[in-house]
Amino acid sequence: MTRTNHRPRIAICGMAIESSTFSPHRSGWEAFTLLRGNELVRRYPFLRDGAPLRREAEWVGVLRAGALPGGAVLTDVYETVRAEIGLALEAQGPFDGVLLDIHGAMAVLGYTDAEADLARTVRAAVGPDCLVSASTDLHGNVSRELAETVDLIACHRMTPHEDDDEARERAATNLLRRIDGAGRPRKAWVQVPVLLPGERTSTRVEPARGIYEDVARVGALDGVLDASVWVGYAWADEPRCRAAVVVMGDDDALIAREAERLARRYWDARGEFGLVAPAGTYEECLKAVLASDARPFVLSDSGDNPMAGGAGDVTWTLARLLAEPAFAIPAEAGGRSAIYASLPDPEAARAVADAGVGAVVEVTAGARVDAGPAGPVTLRGVVEHVHEDDPVAGTVCVLAAGGLKVILTERRRPYHLESDFTAIGLDPRGTDVVVVKIGNLETELYDMADDWMLMLTPGGVDQDLLRLRHTNLGGPVHPFAPPEAFGDGPDLTPHLL
Repeated sequence: MTRTNHRPRIAICGMAIESSTFSPHRSGWEAFTLLRGNELVRRYPFLRDGAPLRREAEWVGVLRAGALPGGAVLTDVYETVRAEIGLALEAQGPFDGVLLDIHGAMAVLGYTDAEADLARTVRAAVGPDCLVSASTDLHGNVSRELAETVDLIACHRMTPHEDDDEARERAATNLLRRIDGAGRPRKAWVQVPVLLPGERTSTRVEPARGIYEDVARVGALDGVLDASVWVGYAWADEPRCRAAVVVMGDDDALIAREAERLARRYWDARGEFGLVAPAGTYEECLKAVLASDARPFVLSDSGDNPMAGGAGDVTWTLARLLAEPAFAIPAEAGGRSAIYASLPDPEAARAVADAGVGAVVEVTAGARVDAGPAGPVTLRGVVEHVHEDDPVAGTVCVLAAGGLKVILTERRRPYHLESDFTAIGLDPRGTDVVVVKIGNLETELYDMADDWMLMLTPGGVDQDLLRLRHTNLGGPVHPFAPPEAFGDGPDLTPHLL
């Protein structure tokens, strides 16, 4: 029952990971960071000591399990986290509200809609009167069951995600507003049979930029509580994977009209979504790099992007760079300089670290998890740097092979910041070519790049979606189905939940 004569009690819980079902990687306990209590509450900038929202409620940190994107989650890991969340909510309740922090694209072995399953557990633990507000990533999937089980739901509005904390704060603020007398809103929900990668739906460019400006405008209308559009997650093969729209408020006609209009706008723009940057094959990108004076020229090795769910140890691109004559000799001897970030291999990283800085080594590395596109590579070169205690990557080594400097790590790690490179003795701004396992460049990389291209490479998060062969989408979805499969167009009439 909602209690309005004191500060509401709000639980925070969730499990957040983006999981590629096309990657052989499996996300076990080693992938997750578990936060509970005040450590969890203070994770959010808007709930730190002194923040206005912190004072408006009693926030109870139950459990959040968060991980870098990866492969599907092991069943026992998910079920253990789910059980702890359910039992803790029951033991620490009653609650007036729950802030459910999820991604929306968590794949779990044996499940096809893991977030809806988790939401059901939360609902069963807190009862029908407690309001549940879900915060998600715009690359999540919103099935009808998930939308029905939670009372409120919101997602980011920017790609790259510069507003993730803002989106969570919106979910928390909406929850407080509705606990304070207004109660649960109505939701107009509709799925759109379109499934595209984030690199084709960047809000840096049209049509996504205009669509998400429209989303913000709808969210600010009188009678609307919030509005969200989900792109969906393209590298999972589940029936829920597709775009979705939710508009929340108390005016059924208004929220239904705006949800249908947003859904129609997204559907009508389906053929206009292009890649966020000039793109090409390895050969096309290399030709552009060698003909350019831009420095650094950043190449996105997109097919194995660990921040989209790739295994991170695909060697397809690195094998070609190692064989490239332009990088065979150091820049000071007339060659071209390059950085490759990065290749995880615990055994190889350990061997290079033990050899020490200055040693000449030869190790076999990579393709321990995902050997589909290419097998392990042989790295021969001089050890230039060793760092033993990176909080994400563990042991990190820099190996110079001619003009190419390869970052070899114990564990998968993204390289998105200039400081990620300078901390291990590398100068990305002074390097000709920086090859990063990423798709759309994160903001700091984007600002640093003198030029960049999206390299269309194979892996668990391949930009060529048709090459992945989805088979479980449960109906025609663009771009997998031919135009005639949609007849006169999909039914985009919202469901009022």
